[in-house]
Amino acid sequence: MIQTNVSPTLDGLFRRILTRKPDATALLDPPNKPRITGQAPKRLSFAEADRAVSALAAHFIEAGLPNNSVIAVQLPNTVEFILTVLAAHRAGLIVALLPLLWRQAELTVALNRVGARAIVTSAKIDGIDHADFAMNAAAEAFSIRHVCGFGDELPEGMASLDLALAEPSATTRTVVQDGRKAAMISFDVTAEGFRPVPRTHLSLIAGGLALSLESDLPRGATLMSAFAPSSFAGLVSSLVIWLLTGGTLALHHLFDDEVLEQQINEHSCDSLIAPAGLALRLGEIDMPSRLPSLRNVLALWRAPEQVASSPLWSSTGHATLTDVYLFGEAGLFSARRTADGAPAPIMPGPQNAPRDVPGSSISGEISLTPKGTLALRGPMVTPAAYAPPPPPADSLVTQPPQDFVDTEYAARLDRATGAICITAPPSGVMAVGGYRFLSQDLQAWAKRLGQGALLTALPDRLSGHRLAGRAQDNARAREALTELGLNPLMVEAFRDRPVSN
Repeated sequence: MIQTNVSPTLDGLFRRILTRKPDATALLDPPNKPRITGQAPKRLSFAEADRAVSALAAHFIEAGLPNNSVIAVQLPNTVEFILTVLAAHRAGLIVALLPLLWRQAELTVALNRVGARAIVTSAKIDGIDHADFAMNAAAEAFSIRHVCGFGDELPEGMASLDLALAEPSATTRTVVQDGRKAAMISFDVTAEGFRPVPRTHLSLIAGGLALSLESDLPRGATLMSAFAPSSFAGLVSSLVIWLLTGGTLALHHLFDDEVLEQQINEHSCDSLIAPAGLALRLGEIDMPSRLPSLRNVLALWRAPEQVASSPLWSSTGHATLTDVYLFGEAGLFSARRTADGAPAPIMPGPQNAPRDVPGSSISGEISLTPKGTLALRGPMVTPAAYAPPPPPADSLVTQPPQDFVDTEYAARLDRATGAICITAPPSGVMAVGGYRFLSQDLQAWAKRLGQGALLTALPDRLSGHRLAGRAQDNARAREALTELGLNPLMVEAFRDRPVSN
């Protein structure tokens, strides 16, 4: 494939590592992958990964997907996800990330909004028939021209990517390696509704640098990624950090504590990227004896308003903890914990990476809006995706700078220290782990179930919210929501609860 280098891209970073150490271990699958997808775990060197990426890229090209078209990906945290993203970029495509919790209703909306030309999934993920979801959603998305997947027993009409790997093609095409080109689309929910958020290669690399520099990850690190990859934060905290450090990436499909501990020790992982709840549990165990190789822990907070009240990090000096504040798909910033294990104060203004090194690069900027919410700007932020509609010509209201994105998280300044205190999530937006939705949607879906049905979101310390439902017949309510193509969080909100005596 003839390529012209203009500025860094993810595939360009991969090729640089490939040139230096083709035989080094690149990617490691979860050992329980047979349970997740029914396939055997893979262990790939950079040279083997490169051949797989080229084979998948050839398949996408031969399927007739034109340059700069969108390919949607709904895959678990396994080697296939990494290979597919790199292959799409090598073929000149833009990757749209689809959360695993999404079912036909959300998939159809997302595919139509971005005009996706193809969708990639697995036959089954955790026993769920995702291939069937993809086929049904593709039937309602007029732009889809190609549906493909990994795994056995794919439905008729879905192309096998395992076959493409087993019988690789040499087909290539010229792709300009330009970091300013769109690389990824993720999906956010704000008070104004559902919105796609595109990012360039340079934006993704900026996000990865902000994390790797602040957490002081070593070159050649062996990383364990235990965070779902279907978001901006998920992609930069796994694929992008791996490419920046040039080490080994081990993947863990959420969650199995015993398997995670086994993986960290088996691969001598020195760095772990995980949701904050899981990361903080590690501070409660005897890490020096249980996880002797671990030196860096990155805790990703989907509910950043909870960082300040979180427990102190206690690892007896064995491993450092870096808090990563996530604001939906708008952006992120990170801060290593202080020497006493407390969250570091976040000051408004430019943010260096790393923070404690004078003169280091600016990774972004934090400010407060006039209405008391936190705003972000910087190379990883995409202001155009969040730009409000233009005000009336005679409006006297001062408009915020257009290069900032209002995260809608309530925040204030601490009078004593001047640090920013994040106090509440966006109004009207609910979050259950990584799944965000409007509170008004809950009432709309409950009404579809008939009189007396109730669906509500309750506060939860770890995941932000949890869903609870009530209907005259919970079993029929679950069936109805499944038929409507809703995700399992809403369906299982109507589970039958044991009656206490």
